[in-house]
Amino acid sequence: MNKFHQGRSTSQVMATACFALIPGAFAQIYFQGWGVLINLVICASTAITAEAIILKVRKKPVRETLCDFSALLTGLLIALALPPLLPWWMSIIGCSFAIIIAKQLYGGLGFNPFNPAMVGYVLLLISFPIEMTAWLPAKSIALEVASLTESIQLIFTGYTTSGMDVNSYRLIADGFTMATPLDESKTALATGLMSSEIMAQADFQSNLTGWFWINCAFLIGGLSLMLLRIIHWHIPVSLLVSIWLTSTLLSLYDSDLFLPSTTLLFSGATMLGAFFIATDPVSASTTFKGRLIYGASIGLLIVIIRTFGGYPDGVAFAVLLLNIAAPTIDHYTKPRVYGSETN
Repeated sequence: MNKFHQGRSTSQVMATACFALIPGAFAQIYFQGWGVLINLVICASTAITAEAIILKVRKKPVRETLCDFSALLTGLLIALALPPLLPWWMSIIGCSFAIIIAKQLYGGLGFNPFNPAMVGYVLLLISFPIEMTAWLPAKSIALEVASLTESIQLIFTGYTTSGMDVNSYRLIADGFTMATPLDESKTALATGLMSSEIMAQADFQSNLTGWFWINCAFLIGGLSLMLLRIIHWHIPVSLLVSIWLTSTLLSLYDSDLFLPSTTLLFSGATMLGAFFIATDPVSASTTFKGRLIYGASIGLLIVIIRTFGGYPDGVAFAVLLLNIAAPTIDHYTKPRVYGSETN
């Protein structure tokens, strides 16, 4: 069985990471509704099933491989990155692609050059951009909040028994649909509003509060992984410092045009990305200096994509781009062996 440097087995590391997601998952369910829980069930089941099928086809041990919990972790990460009421078949497509193409096609765990969860997520984002940006507003400003039964109906049929669709639940009190704070702020800035005006809006603040607590919950889970030495501190810390430093410099340059650093740090998938996605031991950088460069580069790209790009979040794209660069970063940052000749 594979061992990590701490002496823990792969299954122990993956299982601990799954448990560390619990605070963030509960926060998302609380602020975004029952659809999050349904997504977790669908994606986890799909990831495990897809892994079992492809292992059977490849004539590899099914039970032993599934017990490393890597497929389960991939499914959970995808589920937490998806809008709560995404149609069920899209979730299945994303998870199946992540496991079969991004993971098993390369030989399974330990051989995949890209983070499988982010590959599946990006596939869905590019293929279904409207559905993948259909996030729900905070419960405090939502016109309607879907119950568990209604959430199941919306995910599997698109409508509730009363005839309401997903857009009906995206409406806020004034009749307009609400996106994530990052998406909403990008749209508002494009129309000429200043950053201070956006931040002063009550609806924006209510929506931002929910994402703030969701990110705090993932931060708690991520810190527990660091304390247990499941992950190194270098990548998440350098990533978050990079986001803070870059966004602060932009805000100092023009505070009317760029959002404050706290908004970028505690909205979207920042903490989920910093502690659970960017730290993937297979696709991330592995050297001491390399991890610092890797994390800082991801943070820089996240701010660039969120500020100047066409997508509101950018975590997935930033991680995948640095997955490509990870081998090169490791090559130029590997420590010199004592006694070796210096070229």
